[in-house]
Amino acid sequence: MRFSEWEPVYSLILSDMGYDRTDDEDSARLLRALMPNAEHVSDEEIESLIGEEVVIFGDADTLGKSLVSFEASGTLIASGSATSKVMAAGIIPDIVVTDLDGDVEAQKEASRMGALTLIHAHGDNSESIMKHAKDFKGKVVLTTQSVPDHVVRNFGGFTDGDRSVCLARHFGAKKINLVGFDYENPSVKEGSDRNTKKRKLAWAKRIIEDLNTPGVEIVRI
Repeated sequence: MRFSEWEPVYSLILSDMGYDRTDDEDSARLLRALMPNAEHVSDEEIESLIGEEVVIFGDADTLGKSLVSFEASGTLIASGSATSKVMAAGIIPDIVVTDLDGDVEAQKEASRMGALTLIHAHGDNSESIMKHAKDFKGKVVLTTQSVPDHVVRNFGGFTDGDRSVCLARHFGAKKINLVGFDYENPSVKEGSDRNTKKRKLAWAKRIIEDLNTPGVEIVRI
């Protein structure tokens, strides 16, 4: 998704959620400053990782059960907190998309084992960026919700899950299998607000389903 396509959706999200665009941009500047030596990963290299069929793991409560009988195929993308469950099941994701929430240590381990990590900056994760960003040892791509530049990029998306979908669509996936996605019954972390999480997931559903790219099949497993 080009930024010109994403920005109108982003503006609606800011208005609906009461977020400040300046906070997102401040966080992106912090991430850029902390990661000056992050290895540059070209669009061509990302595209080479993403095949026509992609599996994206979300962190719904159903994920653990789904992983019991899961047979890996295609490009495997773990969204944020799902990474720990995926790794525990013996699955090494090709890509991790994270705003550094949840079990970040599992995400760092996936990075050490070769996963490409997309680290995302938004208005309320600056402390996590300062704490964790430099610990990722593998290849890293820096992302933002706001205006991208030559260092911090934007492929569209709001939550880890729908950003993963936007990433896959952007780089040509034709079939996207969603494992562990539940828009109605959020998995809420300690200290988080359930209503806020449900509103975020409502946006995730809209981005994934209503804004889907023609010719891309979305399958919830």
